Amino acid sequence: MIYLFILGRILLGVYFIMSGYNHFKNHKMLTGYAQSKNVPLAPLAVWFTGLMLIVGGLGVLFWVYLKFSILLLVVFLLVTTFTMHQYWKITDPMQRMGEMVNFNKNMGLLGALLILLAIPLPWSVS
Repeated sequence: MIYLFILGRILLGVYFIMSGYNHFKNHKMLTGYAQSKNVPLAPLAVWFTGLMLIVGGLGVLFWVYLKFSILLLVVFLLVTTFTMHQYWKITDPMQRMGEMVNFNKNMGLLGALLILLAIPLPWSVS
């Protein structure tokens, strides 16, 4: 079981790190998307959230500053999910489905992070 826990930790951490990297790699495109959702200071918001994802992902991957890292990711997911993926406001069925998928994905990731917080520290496999 320890190996599954470590594998899950690696997958979750790398997922967030790669998502953060995507914020920097595709900054212009993501800024346009954020602007379309009326995010204030969209270019800065994309940089900042990319940094949150990378720092949080590194914390989960390497088990450093774990509570802070998870808090960064939880805040990111809550704000981003309810700001960017408001599927209930979209009338086009294809766009609505895409936003719903992203909304539900983020809720699943949020659940995984909350489960990690429920495990007493220090973790024996850290």
